[in-house]
Amino acid sequence: MLSGLDPRTAAERAVAPIGDWDEIREFTDAAYMPFTVRPTGRATPSALTYSAQVGDITLTHFSYGVPVDLGNFAPEAGRILVLTTLRGGTRHWVDRRSAVEIGAGQSFVADCSRTRYRLEADDDHLQLNLTIPHDLVADFVVRWSGRPADDRLWTHKCEIGGPASPWPMLMRYMVSTLSSAPTPVPTGPLAKNLQELIVTQLVADWAGSAQVSLGDSARCGPGYVRRAAAYIDANAQSLPTVADVARAAGVGVRTLSGGFREYLGTTPREMLRDRRLDGVRRELLADTTATVVSAAGAWGYVNMGVFAAAYRHRFGENPSDTLRRAH
Repeated sequence: MLSGLDPRTAAERAVAPIGDWDEIREFTDAAYMPFTVRPTGRATPSALTYSAQVGDITLTHFSYGVPVDLGNFAPEAGRILVLTTLRGGTRHWVDRRSAVEIGAGQSFVADCSRTRYRLEADDDHLQLNLTIPHDLVADFVVRWSGRPADDRLWTHKCEIGGPASPWPMLMRYMVSTLSSAPTPVPTGPLAKNLQELIVTQLVADWAGSAQVSLGDSARCGPGYVRRAAAYIDANAQSLPTVADVARAAGVGVRTLSGGFREYLGTTPREMLRDRRLDGVRRELLADTTATVVSAAGAWGYVNMGVFAAAYRHRFGENPSDTLRRAH
């Protein structure tokens, strides 16, 4: 069970809770990202605010001490949240109509840079949370599988861990390391090892839940394929040509196309199209002011008929259905 996990030292446990909303906000903005907080019961908080750095990952042992409704997490912060409930209950909304109940010892992941996220917590909630840069996980996926993950992974919000997963054991190991180390471990070999273990297991559990195959690392392909895939992932909105992609990868168009077919089972043109469609879907899910036309236009689509057909083929629904379900 994870419910008894506490990374704090004895001296840190003696620190009094915080009752000032502004002071709590300063902590949460730094440890997580900016977001909105609405107390749903008594309004005077009694917050526990502990954080520790493990490489690029921020671990927090945190509670507001009051029931809260959290939302509008800032996508521009570029952060993924992995939230483990140690005590009480939390509800994590996967869309406007349905939420996942998470109890003590369970974990939930949401990429706040790619999808809207809302969380409700009971008055006695206590959390052990990880804040992970999206780019850290995205880069790991490219190293692991040879290609970037698309939004089927990043927009999938889900419970991770469970009895069959090493995730609970990994959380216990991480907390034990932090609480017993004579000095903090923000950098160095220990932090690097912990970070790699965390990201590896997170990606494995997350991709399994999303039913996304990340492929065989033995087929990750030569460097020019990885460079081209990463370039497409970063620049698809700018509408690069296949020649632009080949130039960025340092090879000719013919070599690039052959490498994509052999190692990724697709073509550069198809990957560019898919990333643009992923971007439109992300806009529709994240921006309450977006329309189908504005989101499609932001990613270079002018012919709405061609766009809608491509969107339906990729996601199995009309873009208007995505917008209606999200908002």
